[in-house]
Amino acid sequence: MDPIVEISHLTHRYDTRTALDDYSLSIRPGEIFGFLGPNGSGKTTLFRILSTLIPVAPGHVKMLGSDVAIDRDFVRQQIGVVFQSPSLDKQLTAEENLTHQGHLYGLRGEDLRKRVVDALGALGLADRAAERVERFSGGMRRRVEVAKGLLHQPRVLLMDEPSTGLDPAARIDMWRHLRQINQQGVTILVTTHLMEEAERCTRLAVMARGKLLAEDTPTALKERIGGDVITITSAASVELSVRLREQLGIESQLIDNTLRIERPRGHELVPQLIEAAPGLVDSVSVGKPTLEDVFVQLTGQRIADMDMPTRPM
Repeated sequence: MDPIVEISHLTHRYDTRTALDDYSLSIRPGEIFGFLGPNGSGKTTLFRILSTLIPVAPGHVKMLGSDVAIDRDFVRQQIGVVFQSPSLDKQLTAEENLTHQGHLYGLRGEDLRKRVVDALGALGLADRAAERVERFSGGMRRRVEVAKGLLHQPRVLLMDEPSTGLDPAARIDMWRHLRQINQQGVTILVTTHLMEEAERCTRLAVMARGKLLAEDTPTALKERIGGDVITITSAASVELSVRLREQLGIESQLIDNTLRIERPRGHELVPQLIEAAPGLVDSVSVGKPTLEDVFVQLTGQRIADMDMPTRPM
């Protein structure tokens, strides 16, 4: 099966800062593909390139076999885009918002009316079509945004931080609708910094500082760690780290005064840890690897600790 998206040696810079560094990746049709990384990782820049908002150079990006830099108009007809920032007119109804969107694509008459009905129905909004968007909850507004993106029946839907501003219940509801859309043949690409959201993707690209660090299914990424993750809190974490190295030959990662150890059958190691450093261990937890653990293993930092308050990257 030919890739629906092909990215080859893509680099993008803002002045002297590199947002994407020799980035290469391919995405298959029918996937829910996630770009996971903190603010400043390059995922929003990549989103803007894929949605044809900023130029491709140097490198190459193909969407459905067409070069994004050369066949921009064709690519725009094939993709739906949902931005992180709201784009709805709150004084219009859901139906009116979609009708206006349809006019931008040259849609008119009965074809447009049917598409509006179908798009709102697919997102569970058929009974609210005639209500002003200002009366909608954040989750409902987000669904109207998705309906707008689907109106021209794209083959690929791009979403920048799809759960922005949504409470946990609304996130679950949003992803239920996204899975239904995906099952109807739409490939979905999302950027996210949320581990819960990344778990819902069929495949992930883990990003940091403009680089692709790893790419696989969420399950396969977690299996790379192997065994358990032991987390130890201590008021004397540096001393504890030295003690574990000298007495047990165990190397640990020190992150924010917390020690992290990867080890098969981690529960069997806990008594040895406590005996080796009496009085230094405040608490110990043992758990199966999470995507947060994967990110820590790849970068040495938690994703929240790497957020950069800079221009979009």
